[in-house]
Amino acid sequence: MSEEAKTTSRRVLRGKVVSNKMDKTVTVEVTRTVKDTRVRKYVRRRKTYKAHDEDNKYNVGDVVSIEESRPLSRLKRWVVLDQAAAE
Repeated sequence: MSEEAKTTSRRVLRGKVVSNKMDKTVTVEVTRTVKDTRVRKYVRRRKTYKAHDEDNKYNVGDVVSIEESRPLSRLKRWVVLDQAAAE
């Protein structure tokens, strides 16, 4: 099997750390804008993800990139890639 066939496309999201109270885990809030079908305005949708942070180096307010991974615990299915530049 070639290298290209083994690789899968994993989603990468960008969001803000809203909690780091757990050991080796951060909660990341990802905000996206979608157009409401009835009102025809753009509205913000927020969702939180639990992400693995091996070194406990990210703090509340940091903007990070997270990548989809295998299940690491009951709720944790994402891994922090790196700290993204804030907009």
